[in-house]
Amino acid sequence: MSGEADERPGVPRGERGATAVTDRVVAKIAARVAREALSEFAESTGHVPPGRRTPHVSTSVRRAPERTSAERDAESAAGRQAVVGEARLHITVELGYPSDIGAQCAAVRREVTERIRAWAGMEVSDLAVSVGQLHSAHTRHTGRERVR
Repeated sequence: MSGEADERPGVPRGERGATAVTDRVVAKIAARVAREALSEFAESTGHVPPGRRTPHVSTSVRRAPERTSAERDAESAAGRQAVVGEARLHITVELGYPSDIGAQCAAVRREVTERIRAWAGMEVSDLAVSVGQLHSAHTRHTGRERVR
């Protein structure tokens, strides 16, 4: 069946279509990967309330510049995945305290960069991870009213 598609007249096989990945898709991938990366730190995630464990991601995506067919052929001959564009991300996470905040942010950066490249075919040109709130087991409300 693929032989029939290659024999069609008109546009060459490498130039028939394009892949476009939207900001929303990249943000969803990044949020999921960040949540998975943080789940490895059990001492921190235990303190964060269940509804607050999904990181907030803002992103902007820029399409890759058009490549010539020679550049595409060289890229596929080298066995490299085509880059669809580049993404700039800002991820805000909520962490438990006390915990290793630096290690958690580094894990989020590392995992998100690797998986955006693998899953969306995009380079991550800028990735900022910020901590929006720290949750401590000592300050968690246990159903008591606030004393005034």
